[in-house]
Amino acid sequence: MDSFGSSSSSSSSSQPSTDAIMSQLQNQLAQAYAEELVETLRGKCFDKCVTKPGSSLSGSESSCVSRCVDRYLEATGIIAKSLTQMR
Repeated sequence: MDSFGSSSSSSSSSQPSTDAIMSQLQNQLAQAYAEELVETLRGKCFDKCVTKPGSSLSGSESSCVSRCVDRYLEATGIIAKSLTQMR
């Protein structure tokens, strides 16, 4: 079987449609983007806000991480909006 769940020796009528392939690719890209976003936020915000890692976050560390994530997501949204307007 190929990665789309049909055997490669099947007739073309059982091949996945272009729409199904595009949908699967979009889902995979969205998942990869989400994973990259989480890793970026973890790296940037955790490293910036948590100076002495322990078993839990202090109130100030928690606030710092929250503000950092909010700022990063806002900036990412502004950039995305600007890029879509340029098209």
